[in-house]
Amino acid sequence: MKSADPLTAQEERLWRALMRIIVALPRSLDEDLLRSTGLTLTEYVVLMGLSEAENQELRMADLAATTALSASRITRVVDTLRSRGLVAKRRFEGDGRGSVATLTPDGLDRLKGAYPVHLASARKRVIDQLDGRSVPAMLRQFEAIAERLD
Repeated sequence: MKSADPLTAQEERLWRALMRIIVALPRSLDEDLLRSTGLTLTEYVVLMGLSEAENQELRMADLAATTALSASRITRVVDTLRSRGLVAKRRFEGDGRGSVATLTPDGLDRLKGAYPVHLASARKRVIDQLDGRSVPAMLRQFEAIAERLD
């Protein structure tokens, strides 16, 4: 990787603020969900990913990609959710090496119950703090960054 140009003072402030958000926001969202629903943010994201998938199921590798979790982390989270009856797991019929995670009816109910809490947390901690006029530009820029990271 080549040497980068130094950041301007404003760029440095932006970068430092973003780094604080990257660390603090997931913790705050996690605390809000856990206190009110008993789900962690990671568990919520996994349930959400399954709820949006065809037949509410995904191969574990696809679920890991959808949630931006490592293979070992997605296995641990799915196993935890399975032990609580929120997700089922079975071998993938087309490939004996892979598994498929499926959202159970209890998992869908739990997700539906957690959604209002997560929405209120996201709104309070981020969306309501933004100037609404800047949202379209921020959306384009953040999506472009996210695509490059994928």
